[in-house]
Amino acid sequence: MRAQPSDAVAPEAPSPPVTQLVIGSLALVLVGGILMAAQFPDPPLTAPVLLLMGSAVLFAGCMVLLTRQPVFAWGVLAQVGRWALLAYVVIAGMIEYSFIHNHATGTPLLVLTLMLVMFSLDVALSIGYSVARFAEPAQR
Repeated sequence: MRAQPSDAVAPEAPSPPVTQLVIGSLALVLVGGILMAAQFPDPPLTAPVLLLMGSAVLFAGCMVLLTRQPVFAWGVLAQVGRWALLAYVVIAGMIEYSFIHNHATGTPLLVLTLMLVMFSLDVALSIGYSVARFAEPAQR
């Protein structure tokens, strides 16, 4: 049986590379965290701070790409993202507590805290977007 022209599936609009950028952002934060751990408790070198800034730039790029999508399942992204963010804020809080418990102070603690914030945001956006991009957009 031959496929009829009416049976053809309409091609999907290409989705922006949000997943790739947010995973790149997460990778930068993880590498920065490893560099921080290697020199802890000394003040951070320039590399971890630059990696943190690069991660923030990639995350901001993800947010810009998301806001430019004309049709998207924003409700699903918000619902899944909030729960994922809650879970990863708890995880980041426990990691933060271990740094404070081990007497981390000053600039190293600040950089590690900002890395944990980026870690939580990256993972929550990655999970939320992965679910929302396959969900049906809400009807207006």
